[in-house]
Amino acid sequence: MRVLGIETSCDETGIALFDSEHGLLADALFSQIDMHVEHGGVVPELASRDHVRRLLPLIDQVLLEAGLKAREVDAIAYTAGPGLVGALMVGASTAHGLAWAWQVPVLGVHHMEGHLLAPMLEEERPEFPFVALLVSGGHTQLVAVHALGDYTLLGESVDDAAGEAFDKAARMLSLPYPGGPHIARLAEQGDPTRFRFPRPMTDRPGLDFSFSGLKTHTLTTIKALESEGTLDDQTRADVARAFEEAVADTLVIKCRRALEQSGLKRLVVAGGVSANQRLRQRLDAALEKMGARAFYPRGRFCTDNGAMIAYVGTQRLLAGERDGRTMLATPRWPLSELAPPAHVQK
Repeated sequence: MRVLGIETSCDETGIALFDSEHGLLADALFSQIDMHVEHGGVVPELASRDHVRRLLPLIDQVLLEAGLKAREVDAIAYTAGPGLVGALMVGASTAHGLAWAWQVPVLGVHHMEGHLLAPMLEEERPEFPFVALLVSGGHTQLVAVHALGDYTLLGESVDDAAGEAFDKAARMLSLPYPGGPHIARLAEQGDPTRFRFPRPMTDRPGLDFSFSGLKTHTLTTIKALESEGTLDDQTRADVARAFEEAVADTLVIKCRRALEQSGLKRLVVAGGVSANQRLRQRLDAALEKMGARAFYPRGRFCTDNGAMIAYVGTQRLLAGERDGRTMLATPRWPLSELAPPAHVQK
C-alpha cells in the first residue's frame, strides 16, 4: 500500500509517501520559522494561510521524487490533531478533497502517535513493548507502548512542557524563536560549573514533569545579573548551559525511573527536543549503565514531518481503519483516547 502523508498541525508543512513493502519513498518539508520569528512565536492565521500556499506544490514535488502518478497512490493519511485548528483544517480538507478526486480511502491520525512511532522509520527500530519520552512543543510525556495504539500514560507535564520552557528561556536571553536550537548553540560556549539550576520534581516519587519553577529560577537569575551589570555574553552562555543541563538531567532522571518501574529496556525519544545532543548524550550514558538502549528518529524527523504521519496512517489503514464522510480536525486530543486497530486489540 502506498500512502500519502500530510502534516499541517502547526508551523511545518510536511508531505511524504510511504510504501508498506518498500518503506519511505520520498518526503518534503517546508518550515515557517522565518515567517514567525519576527513575532516571537507561531501566529495561527499566518500558519494556516501558508499551509494553503505550500500543500499542493509539495505534494507534486513528492510524487515527482517518488516517480509516481497520483493514480498510483492507494490512500491518504493526514494529521487530525492535536494542533492549531485552522492549520489542521487545511490538511484535513486537502486530504479529503484529494481522496474524493482520486477515489481512495482517507484517514486522520494522531500527531503525537506520529512522533511516538517516528523511530520506526529507521533501519534499527525498537520492538514492542517500550517506554517513550515525547518532548514536542507543548507536550512532555512518558508513555508505555505495548503495541500500535495500546498506550499507557506514565507521566506528563503539569505546567510548562520542556519545549515551551526552552522557548521562554530563549526569550529571557534575547534569543530568537524557536528557543531550543539557539539555547543549545549558546550553551556550547557556557561554563558548566558556574551555575547549577534546580532539577524540578526529581526529589519526589512519580513520573510527572514541571518546568515552570525552572523557568522562574532562570528569570530570577537573569534579573539579578542584569541588576548587577554582569550579564555579558559569556554569562548569557553560562546561564544557557545551566538551563539546558537542568532540563536534560530532569528528563534523564524521569526516563531512568520509568524504565526501572516498568522493567523495560527500550526507550524511544521523539519530538523536537529529542534532537538536543546533550540530552542524547546523557540518556545514552545513563541507559548503558542500566543495560538499556535509546532509539531516536533521524534529525529531520524529530520535528513535525509528513513521514511519521504516512507511516502511522499506513499501519492503521492496513488494519481497515477509514474516515467517514466527515473530515477530522481535533485541536485537543489526548493520546489516551486512541485504541489499537481491530487486528491487534486485546
